[in-house]
Amino acid sequence: MTAAIAIRGVSFRYGATPALEGINVDIPAGEFFGLIGPNGAGKSTLVKLMLGLLRPDSGAIYIRGRAPAKARDLIGYVPQHASFSRDFPILVQEVVMLGAYGAGYWRGGFRRYGWFNRHERAAAANAMRAVEIESIADKPIRGLSGGELQRMLIARALIGKPEILILDEPTSNIDLRAEESIFSLLKRYNERMTIIVVSHDVAFISGYAHRVGCLNRTLVCHATESIDGRTIEELYGGSIRMIRHSAVAPPRPAADQKRIKP
Repeated sequence: MTAAIAIRGVSFRYGATPALEGINVDIPAGEFFGLIGPNGAGKSTLVKLMLGLLRPDSGAIYIRGRAPAKARDLIGYVPQHASFSRDFPILVQEVVMLGAYGAGYWRGGFRRYGWFNRHERAAAANAMRAVEIESIADKPIRGLSGGELQRMLIARALIGKPEILILDEPTSNIDLRAEESIFSLLKRYNERMTIIVVSHDVAFISGYAHRVGCLNRTLVCHATESIDGRTIEELYGGSIRMIRHSAVAPPRPAADQKRIKP
């Protein structure tokens, strides 16, 4: 079976500054792949190469056997929401429908939001229903919580029914319960598509990913059960504590429980 993504000997430089060197990895169809590494390690560069926004200086990337620039219809992409302005006067459903522009629903020039056809509106409604945000379809984005915003961006990426979903820091700046909710949602989608998540949250992502790629200019992949403190220290270049996340609140002390009325 052709790998969902195959990366062969990829290197990339920004001018004289090396960003990636000799990257080799196959990501099979149906894998939940986590990509971790310190700031400046090349994570965003590797994502841009997979999306076809950059070209490698050497080596090659194949998306289902095709060059990235010719396989964009196979990929859904969720950017970091920190770079997404909430001041723009637009509704949730309108943002989701923007995913139709790159999903093959139409070919042509610029159109106003009101010109989306019934097929595009139905696709947007299905995507919002899938991520459980249909109740806020008419809500302005400036009023969204962090978790709602991320679900909206995931719905926008899903409107084209991609085979591969790439998410860049999908749980940054959101609380623990929202993080748990987003990763649980991605786990369900992983049953029918390949998921690639860029994250700094090593402990959390290892609870969902099949493999973790540790990137710091070069790439080393590990099964999640083999990730330990030494691996992380070597990657980040310092002493790192691994913390187990839990969305369940700890039990109340017995003294507190006695003060709670039934």
